[in-house]
Amino acid sequence: MIQKKPITEAQALKKLGDLCAKTEHCSGEIMEKMYKMGLPEDAKTRIMEKLTKYSYVDDERFTNAYVYDKIRYNKWGRRKIEQALWAKRIDNKIANLVLDAVPDEEYLSVLRPLLKSKYPTIKAETDYERSVKLIKYALGKGFTFDLIKQCIDAAVDEDDI
Repeated sequence: MIQKKPITEAQALKKLGDLCAKTEHCSGEIMEKMYKMGLPEDAKTRIMEKLTKYSYVDDERFTNAYVYDKIRYNKWGRRKIEQALWAKRIDNKIANLVLDAVPDEEYLSVLRPLLKSKYPTIKAETDYERSVKLIKYALGKGFTFDLIKQCIDAAVDEDDI
């Protein structure tokens, strides 16, 4: 088996700096990458301090971009985004600050067309069964029950779905 040559702190800093300059990364992802590089704890701390000091890594900026990307492109609701941020080890204070700033209308503008396009594809014998399946689908996408109910009630009133 070929053994890899250990990476130096300077090489790791350059590699991680280049990576962060290309795309947005959070501190949890960078720590994971440094762990895989096999760096000692003190080196990880120094590298993270430098990356943060020079604004290569900013968890609040990352969270802001991540939340809006997941809403617009992946069509995720708040709960699913919260879980993903937790998995990336984003501090709850930062996550809640950014998520609380997103208005319900932002989620509704994604949820309405999502439910409208899903409705005809659901096979059910009764309207009740169809509604339950629609609710389960939206819950799986991470939307809150309040928003789902609001969309379904509005759609039924308008005979939109």
